[in-house]
Order: sequence, then structure tokens, then C-alpha cells
Amino acid sequence: MSDITVDLPMAGRPSIGKTLFNNARLFWQGAYLSYVAMFHWLEPQVYLASKILMPISQIMFFSLLGMYASKTTDPTFYVIGNAIQMVAINGIFGVTMSVGGDRWSGTLPYLFGSPANRLTLFIGRAIVHVLDGALGAVLGLVWGVLILKLDLSHANLGLLALTIIITTFSTSALGLLLGCLSLITVNVMFINNTVYFLLLIFSGANLPLSQQPMWMQTISQFLPLTRGIASARLIIAGGNADEALPLVAAEFLIGVMYIVLGYVFFRWFEFHAKQRGTLEGV
Repeated sequence: MSDITVDLPMAGRPSIGKTLFNNARLFWQGAYLSYVAMFHWLEPQVYLASKILMPISQIMFFSLLGMYASKTTDPTFYVIGNAIQMVAINGIFGVTMSVGGDRWSGTLPYLFGSPANRLTLFIGRAIVHVLDGALGAVLGLVWGVLILKLDLSHANLGLLALTIIITTFSTSALGLLLGCLSLITVNVMFINNTVYFLLLIFSGANLPLSQQPMWMQTISQFLPLTRGIASARLIIAGGNADEALPLVAAEFLIGVMYIVLGYVFFRWFEFHAKQRGTLEGV
């Protein structure tokens, strides 16, 4: 009897191109679905109210209070600070809930049991919130123009848009880190609110950094928003790219730092939760 040789296909590793494609698909699908899951209960009018009433309320409150306290009639400082600070709504609350929601909804074991790239999953949770947060900052500036006569005639709008995107990115990176805390504690909303209001103070949104104690100025240098708000004020005042870009670059590096810290914490939680069998704990 003659020998019959059958060539069986060998299971090899996927090509680099296919791996990149799968990771990109996972990234965008995860980003979209996490955003849909976060806001599936919102009706359009409720969402629009969050983009109209919240920015107007915060900008008007702090602008009027700041003008009264500083005895000035120019609201520009407070309008810009609070408009840019609007990105923290998505960056802190939205991103944190997107990450922590897996534990509360009981899907965390499936997430950690999948072979998907963890970094892609982790960063994908924030990307749509970056875009929506940037929209919130733009609307805040629009209300400042319409209501408080904010002057944007001297601003480089392209550079201002870059500043808003990078500032939203860095704030969302902090939200990713806080989201990891939501995987081990049920008091994350208390943490979120505390961080949000601390950013109102330490970022220089309503209190000039030069008037803050030195220890507060030191802390502010390690927080998102600080350089983004300073850059936005500089650009709207007519500053050029040579002055603003170093601030934007530093803001970007702050965001990268928080992403690295958040990712390390995310993997640490995954490792210990699997060891202890606490993936489904709430």
C-alpha cells in the first residue's frame, strides 16, 4: 500500500496587518459601544440640555461671582476657564463610568476572559468621550460669545481647536485612572465629584495660579487642564503658536502619564482579581 501524504494547514500566528486591523476594529467598536451603553437611557432633549444648561449655568455663575469678587467688568478670564473646564464632565464622569460600568453590569469577567488586546480595550473606552467633551468646550465658548460677549477675533481657531482636543485627551486620561478605582470601590462617584471640583480650583479656571499658595501651584502642574486653560487664554488673547504649543505639548504629556498609570493599575487589578476570584464583586 502506498503512503498517502495529506498536507494539513498549519495554525500560524496572524499577520501583522491582520492584527492591526483587528485591534483597530476592536478599538472603534469598543469606543462606540461603551458610549452607547453609557448614554442609552438619554433622550435627545436630555442630552441637549446637558450641553446647553450645564455650560451656561457654570459659566454664568463663576463669571458673575468672579467679576464681583475681583471688581472687574471683563468676564473673559472666567468664561475661558470654565468653558475649557467643561471637558472634565466627559473626561471624569463619562470615562470613569465607561470603565467601571463593566463591573456593575456583570460583564467584567467576559472582558478579562477575552483574548483581546488590553491596551486597545482600555484606551478605546475614552475616545468618543474625548470628541464629545471637546464639543462641550466649544459650546461653552459659543455661549460665552453670545451671552458675555467673549471676543474671539484675535484667536487662531485652528490652534484653539488643537488645545481643546489635547486638553480633553489629558482629562479623559485622568478619567481612565479614576475608572480603574471604580473597579475596586463602590464610592467612585464621591471620588469623581471631589476631583471635578478640585480641578475647578487647582487648574486656574477661576482662581489665577499666581494668587494660589505655592503648594497648590505645585500640585496644579501635575494635573490636566492647567496648561490647556492657560494655552486657551493665551490663544484667545492673540498669542502665537510659539507661545502656546509648549503648553499644549506639556498637556499632552500629562495625559500620556495618566494613561500609563491607569493601564498599569488596570492590569494590576485584573491580575489580583483573577487570583482572588473577585471579578464579579460589587
